[in-house]
Amino acid sequence: MDGPIEEIQKSEITDKNEVHIHPIEHASMVLNWDGTIIYVDPVGGRDAYMKYDKPDLVLITHIHGDHLDLPTLESVVTGNTRIISPNSVYDRLPESLQKQVEILNNGDISKKLEITIEAFPMYNLGEEALQRHPKGKGNGYVLEKNNKRLYISGDTEDTPEMRNLKNIDIALVCMNLPYTMPVEKAAEAVLEFKPKKVYPYHYRGEGGLSDVANFKSIIEANNPEIEVVQLDWYPNN
Repeated sequence: MDGPIEEIQKSEITDKNEVHIHPIEHASMVLNWDGTIIYVDPVGGRDAYMKYDKPDLVLITHIHGDHLDLPTLESVVTGNTRIISPNSVYDRLPESLQKQVEILNNGDISKKLEITIEAFPMYNLGEEALQRHPKGKGNGYVLEKNNKRLYISGDTEDTPEMRNLKNIDIALVCMNLPYTMPVEKAAEAVLEFKPKKVYPYHYRGEGGLSDVANFKSIIEANNPEIEVVQLDWYPNN
């Protein structure tokens, strides 16, 4: 690990507008938005989700194994669960799950359970794009309910689309090498789009855990109005 992680909080973080964020591990999380249960990229096996309510909605960003795990997905969904995914994910699902999927590709918008869902571009830049995350194959997501906006980056670099985000209340931003971006680039992007609150997540790479303490220091030094919240995404490390 490149540096210490400060202010780890293992329990949920609840903001005043009733969004509860429960980290599972790495890219997987459970959101409780005013009673609506949302699983994001559920992996890690059924037992990791036993203490949570079953999902009303599942968001899947892309096909990589730390985001899409069929045994876990099949074990946590119910017949009433709605699933949102890009076409690339849909093609890998069994027919039994495809029936529950609404395909959203970059730029598509849907409304489920009073939450507006926008499929947002997530991709690598330059030559790495074709090897890792080419544009158009995966989704980040922007969720909105009652004028509150939450951004989930998925696996991306600091793209122009990310830097041009507007009116984001909560952002979950990835930072790991060589798959997404270094903490410095993640911080630059966050300082551009200025969310009210940012959660570093998805920060394990080939070299171990990224220096999220440095990410926090950069944000606080340049815009102390942005609150950086660090959760424990790697409880077994």
